[in-house]
Amino acid sequence: MRVLLLLMLADFAFASAQKVEEIYSANCASCHGAEFEGGQGGSLVDGVWNHGGSDAEISNSIAKGNLQMGMVPWEGVLTDEQIRGMVIFLREKEKQALVKGLEFPVPAPDKVTKTALHDYRIQTLVEKELVKPWAIAFLPDGRKLVTEKCGRLRIIGADGTLEPAAVEGTPEVIEFGQGGLLEVALHPDYARNGWIYLGFADGTRTKQPNGKDAVLCITAVVRGRIKDHRWCDQEWIYRPAPEFRSASGAHFGTRFVFDKGFIWFVIGERGGKMEAQDLARPNGKIFRLHDDGRVPADNPFVHTPGAIPGIWSYGHRNPQGLAMDPRDGAIYSTEHGPRGGDELNLILPGRNYGWPVITYGMNYDGTPMVAITEKEGMEQPLVYWVPSIAVCGLDFYAGDRFPKWKHDLLAGALAQQEIRRIRITDGKVVSQEIILKNIGRVRDVAAGPDGLIYVLLNDPDRLVRLVPAEEAADSSSR
Repeated sequence: MRVLLLLMLADFAFASAQKVEEIYSANCASCHGAEFEGGQGGSLVDGVWNHGGSDAEISNSIAKGNLQMGMVPWEGVLTDEQIRGMVIFLREKEKQALVKGLEFPVPAPDKVTKTALHDYRIQTLVEKELVKPWAIAFLPDGRKLVTEKCGRLRIIGADGTLEPAAVEGTPEVIEFGQGGLLEVALHPDYARNGWIYLGFADGTRTKQPNGKDAVLCITAVVRGRIKDHRWCDQEWIYRPAPEFRSASGAHFGTRFVFDKGFIWFVIGERGGKMEAQDLARPNGKIFRLHDDGRVPADNPFVHTPGAIPGIWSYGHRNPQGLAMDPRDGAIYSTEHGPRGGDELNLILPGRNYGWPVITYGMNYDGTPMVAITEKEGMEQPLVYWVPSIAVCGLDFYAGDRFPKWKHDLLAGALAQQEIRRIRITDGKVVSQEIILKNIGRVRDVAAGPDGLIYVLLNDPDRLVRLVPAEEAADSSSR
């Protein structure tokens, strides 16, 4: 019996470690083509699915087969996880084929970029001087604050000139993996109280006998003021206890939203996976606190034994977009999936968003992850993206310079180097449009108080803005 159990475990381990691409090449390519173009079996990338094109229908076709059509049933040969991984793999290839040859709006300073509802020109405000910029915030006098991942808080003057010196005295930041100085935002009543909020990787870095650094860190939030170009009056809003710090360099989250005296912010699951399901840990959670760090009495887990009372929602992987709809106060988040399965979620109090129990993605190395995409008690995304677009930066457009985009959601993407304009009606996504493509990894997108759209880019590092085409000629003086 023990030998049989060991053999079964060995088979499961092999199945879990086998890449979906290898499974396809070994079992599917002879009928459907090495390039998915079809042969004895149909094409898998033309968008035509004879027996149903939903994920569930494709899974069923793989599992049950169709002997009359020569389709072998793979149920019992492939695991449920492998079949789910195959669906993700085919979706990736289908999307790649469908977008091949399509033209996307790639802005350039010397041309008008056309989109469905508005045409615009792009203007470069700061380049070369910025190093890994991460987030932008707008001061009332026309200046802008920009965080650099290395730990510097920079000021851009109202004339668009980057001040040469960073703000002095900002909190010590651990730049490690994906962590560093990340989010910056102003208190809604900044003009009266001067509070500025920062989100960053907090922890320790020590030198080991072998010469290597040992790093332990997690996302934390502070607020402070800037006086005479110096950070002062600092207060901790949320600082997880040292036992929650991780040696992982992944998934720090951040991003802030303010409303009615509250702050919402994100802490990524730091690679801890199931820790996102543990209410006793901050990993993989969205928090709501009073803007001074106190816990609201009506938070959903205040009376749950063992739970961290500041938690608002859980089961998150790595949200890097958070925005509030100005029409109704609803909060939305964009969240990184693994390979596939990036999500746009409507964030509701006390809800479980499923990671890593359910996901629309698979492991980065192409091996299967989980078999299920939904489970009772776990929220479904409003929309998900396969392949991943690598979401980062999110804002509702509330200005008047692009009136036909009013109240649309602008979502940035790193890997796909794009901004998507997402229209939400009655809490549902009704359309998406790519309005910018292939000028760099979009780290942050923000609608400025002047009604223009500001975009922080990595690779190359710079700050640009979108200006309506009809007024671009004289907007440089604004």
